[in-house]
Amino acid sequence: MTPKPLPAWAGELIGLYESNAAGQFLIHGNVHDRMLIPSAASPRLGTLHEFLLDVLMPRFDVVLSYDLGNGIRIEKGGPAFATWPAMKDSPPLPKAPRAAIETLTHYFRYCANLRRVTPQSLQVGCFLKDANLIVPPLTGGLDYDLGALITLLRDWANDSLLAGHALATFLIAENLNDIHPLVANNPRAARLKIPLPTSGELSDSFNLMAATYPVSLADYRGNLGGIARQLTGATLGATESLFKTKQHAGQKISAGDLVKLKKELVEKDCAGLIEFVESSRTLDDLYGLEKVKDWLRQDTALWRSNDTAALPKGYLFCGPVGTGKTFLVECLAGEAGVPVVKMKNFRDKWVGSTEGNLEKIFRLIEALGRCYVFVDEADQALGRREAGGHDSGISGRVYSMIAEQMGASGSRGKVIWILASSRPDLIEVDLKRPGRVDVKIPLFPTSTAAEGFELIRKLAQARGLTLTDGCFRELEAKIPRLLTPGATEALVTKVYRLVRTRPMDPAAALKECLEDYRSPVAPEVMEFQIGLAIAEASDADFIPAAFADRKGVARN
Repeated sequence: MTPKPLPAWAGELIGLYESNAAGQFLIHGNVHDRMLIPSAASPRLGTLHEFLLDVLMPRFDVVLSYDLGNGIRIEKGGPAFATWPAMKDSPPLPKAPRAAIETLTHYFRYCANLRRVTPQSLQVGCFLKDANLIVPPLTGGLDYDLGALITLLRDWANDSLLAGHALATFLIAENLNDIHPLVANNPRAARLKIPLPTSGELSDSFNLMAATYPVSLADYRGNLGGIARQLTGATLGATESLFKTKQHAGQKISAGDLVKLKKELVEKDCAGLIEFVESSRTLDDLYGLEKVKDWLRQDTALWRSNDTAALPKGYLFCGPVGTGKTFLVECLAGEAGVPVVKMKNFRDKWVGSTEGNLEKIFRLIEALGRCYVFVDEADQALGRREAGGHDSGISGRVYSMIAEQMGASGSRGKVIWILASSRPDLIEVDLKRPGRVDVKIPLFPTSTAAEGFELIRKLAQARGLTLTDGCFRELEAKIPRLLTPGATEALVTKVYRLVRTRPMDPAAALKECLEDYRSPVAPEVMEFQIGLAIAEASDADFIPAAFADRKGVARN
């Protein structure tokens, strides 16, 4: 059997090491997942730890590892390591971070000096597991032990004695932003990201699992590529746990289960940082907005036909509070048949955690291949270029990371960002420029009594209430002109309550509710947000005729 090609990150690592371009590697991303260990004889699933030992360092004479729990461990080459004079009488290896890193540094220097004075040369490898716990971002004040650790780890990459020796060191952490920036941004160290598994990698792994989980995979014999494509975005470890659970219960995984199962797996892996927007609605469920619906349908048709050159990088949905921005996203999700990922709860009070959460979200986005990324209340979530010192610079770093991700040159036709906000003026102008957000769609309240009545009638019909044309003629003077879907939903709920509790005729109940109706949004706020939406519109056709003559509020 011919072994599968190495993953791209591993091939890059080998090239950097063999060319002597780098000897220290910061490995981040999907580092805690299971992965395929290639072998001509018996490929298997294993950990990154096993991959490093068996695939990348089979010819190394000594391989050491260190983590806070186990201290220094000899993974390979114990007899050779024991010849180090410092190991005379087999003293215990230290566990405390500074003492352990100093011990490893002394050993590396010993091996490098030994090569200078004798023909003997040892090829040495070392990996630090959970490097973020060893050199975390500084939380404030001076920490001399942390400073010493940073200096030593940088020496492993920078010191000419060590860099010129056959030494490879690996600093492993899920997120680069969880490692102290003086280590993570060392120009002499190579940064390599392990992405979530592709559908091809999942398929190869599922082929190995098929014999172990014959019941759970029974419906996919001969078509493991199909289930792999469906589960792309989930980790291999999570899918294997799913197979085990189903196998133990004697249950098959059916095609109908996959959407739900994938949602559960991915949301669990991301620990509440994202959620999938699921919807049975389509753009047909939207009242009005014909120009907007035509545009969005054109884009979805281009996506389905793989004609991606004309697709936008992002949308901005803006308009007054209650105009249905989130509802429009739900309808688009059902119409497009493409995953819609909603970013949520990624901000954290701990130094580096917010940035680390974003790294995890971005890995998922890249793995999904094609998806919408929905950011609600974007004026609050996306950060500011210059936010002052009140948040320790987190807002500025969030802005920088998201701006880079939105503007990535290779993402057109793969990822479409959707920003929603009633205050688009508070979103940094660089995030709204073409190349990040190409299409800006304003949403407005109703402009006439007739539009307002039709909106009320549509929402009432969904609750089983019938309102006739005659009802409109009787109530026309009472129907508010600037009525939003959100306000209308609340109004119709009140009408439904009266019909069910009195009981009353729907027309009479609506009349009573309109008598004391008060808009949930102050008139001056409504007018201001309408002006913002007009100013942001990327196409004049998106603005209804009733609002076309109004002046928009100047954009930032």
